[in-house]
Amino acid sequence: MNTTYSHANGGAAGSAKANGTTDEKPPVIDAGLRSLDHYKRALPKWRYDLRQRALPLVRWETPYLAWLQATLRSPALDSYFAITANLGTHTFFMIGLPILFWCGNASFGKGLVHILANGVFFTGFVKDFFSLPRPLSPPLHRITMSGSAALEYGFPSTHSANAVSVAVYGILCLRSPNNPFQPNTTSALEALAYFYAISIVFGRLYCGMHGFVDVIVGSVMGAVISLIEFYYGPSINTYLLENSWTGVCSVLLLIIILIRVHPEPADDCPCFDDSVAFAGVVMGLEIGTWRFGRSSWAEIPFDLNALGWPAVILRILFGVLVIFAWREVAKPSLLRGLPHLFRLIEDRGLSLPRRFFMPASEYKNIPLRLRVDNVMPNVSDLPGLFTAVRHPGRGRSVSVGPQSAADAYETLAYRDRRRRESVGTENSPSAQDTQGGGGAPVLSRSSAVSGVQQHSRPSDFEKLMGEGTVVVSPTETSTGEEPDLYVGQQDELGEREVFSKLVKPRVRYDVEVVTKLVVYCGIGWLAVEIIPVLLEVIPGLGAGYLRIA
Repeated sequence: MNTTYSHANGGAAGSAKANGTTDEKPPVIDAGLRSLDHYKRALPKWRYDLRQRALPLVRWETPYLAWLQATLRSPALDSYFAITANLGTHTFFMIGLPILFWCGNASFGKGLVHILANGVFFTGFVKDFFSLPRPLSPPLHRITMSGSAALEYGFPSTHSANAVSVAVYGILCLRSPNNPFQPNTTSALEALAYFYAISIVFGRLYCGMHGFVDVIVGSVMGAVISLIEFYYGPSINTYLLENSWTGVCSVLLLIIILIRVHPEPADDCPCFDDSVAFAGVVMGLEIGTWRFGRSSWAEIPFDLNALGWPAVILRILFGVLVIFAWREVAKPSLLRGLPHLFRLIEDRGLSLPRRFFMPASEYKNIPLRLRVDNVMPNVSDLPGLFTAVRHPGRGRSVSVGPQSAADAYETLAYRDRRRRESVGTENSPSAQDTQGGGGAPVLSRSSAVSGVQQHSRPSDFEKLMGEGTVVVSPTETSTGEEPDLYVGQQDELGEREVFSKLVKPRVRYDVEVVTKLVVYCGIGWLAVEIIPVLLEVIPGLGAGYLRIA
């Protein structure tokens, strides 16, 4: 099979040799107009225009981010910020939040679920709406322990929203009249909250994962969400608890509507998956707290001293096992049964297809071990998580080069912009120092990848922008599909560039959205109602004898 590629630097297309022959094909400069106009085709005109107005700001701040990173880089800080970034992830909170409901902090836990769910949902909403890339690499080095984080868009930062919302909400609770802690403890916890938020937010800049605008807007969104939850959340909770099921059903309907109007991204970004998962958790949370709060089980207090640490640890282990068991059973069952229902709905013209999701009429079976999200680990992922905890440095990676379709398209677009800007000056003496009409100073591959620390000014890093390796297969340009993208990445700890095809996202099925909603709704419901009741039934784990008379 003969395959021809076009290098993103422009010029004549390369050729692949097969059976001793060479097939020449017309050159495709920077992937042709199909790649350069990717977002113009994929987005409605009004969204595309907004994106184009915001994009120069992302490009403007990149050299300053690279200068900041190069100035501060050290192995110790690399490890610290890569590891602590996990404290702002969905997985960390999804695993940790249920424990609050099993250890007597249900009110605080519900508030945290609300602010984190809103933060994840609305930052994902804005990310998919604008479809803005992360700051370019090179010149930035991407330092991360998560393989999926780089696949998301950059604006705004969900990590920053999560960290700031938790810190603001915690500080507000510490300053409330109901604060049970001593003044010294309160001051220490406040200082810890500030340090946590600043560390996570600054870490996103240091790790090259976000720009200044990303973290500022994400932080503001997180703070606003926490303020709304702290001042208005208790009143809403009381209203829902004291009224009939119609109030809870109204909340569930609102959540479903928000999921339906979630913007469709230009690329297959996982933001929507995270939003759906947390929306499902909130649905289960509202159902469970409404039912549990109206039952006699809610009168049972939690007393650590009376229960003892062994019983508390067993309560947590039992709850975690129940949640994992539910997920392992419910997900394959839904993936097996829902396609039949969806085909019936589709036959009646009631399907609401979403981009990047295959309708049920176009497939027969779904792999039952399909990974439908990155929010919560599968049971098979647990050994890897334990290894990461024991040896946190092993999971850190430092790479240079495009990591997603958004990165690749931005590399192509920025290079094309520099080429067009150079047209008017190509006859000037300075034009003789540019490569291939690209408008960029000639830089070796080693300079583009590992020479960041050789520069001392932000303007030096601007010259590296657009130097990432992107090669495009022109074989798809005559069809309605996007061309294959091949990107070059180099781990700065290694010695050679890894040149590979940018893997297109797996086939996604229409039933995944409902599957995630049901699974995570069940997790929320289990955490706040079913598991607390089961804990009271199991001998040795309950606190029923502490019931208030």
